[in-house]
Amino acid sequence: MQLQEQNFSGESGNVTLTPMGPKTKVDIEMASFAANAQPAHIHKGTCAKLDPTPAYPLQNVVNGKSVTTVDVPLSTFLNGKYAINMHRSAKQLKTYVACGDITTHSAPAQTVTTGD
Repeated sequence: MQLQEQNFSGESGNVTLTPMGPKTKVDIEMASFAANAQPAHIHKGTCAKLDPTPAYPLQNVVNGKSVTTVDVPLSTFLNGKYAINMHRSAKQLKTYVACGDITTHSAPAQTVTTGD
């Protein structure tokens, strides 16, 4: 899935969601990013109508990358309304710089792989 620029940040990238049984691995790779560490979260809702309270924290995006394993199966995210968003910085959490909806129909940019 793609993370689309928000608030004229110039930041965009891709997220790969990989099922790991009862868990999901979330890989964020930004094509463009800020020099500082940026908080990222999975929120309930969509980018257009995001619940401001994070549902699941992700590792900060540092140098354009973040890898986190969350204790939730991928099916939960695909069957609900969730989005991944990034913030400008820890001090500017209210400023969203990139967001992407987790859906089964986000092709072609979405990468959802199945594993054993």
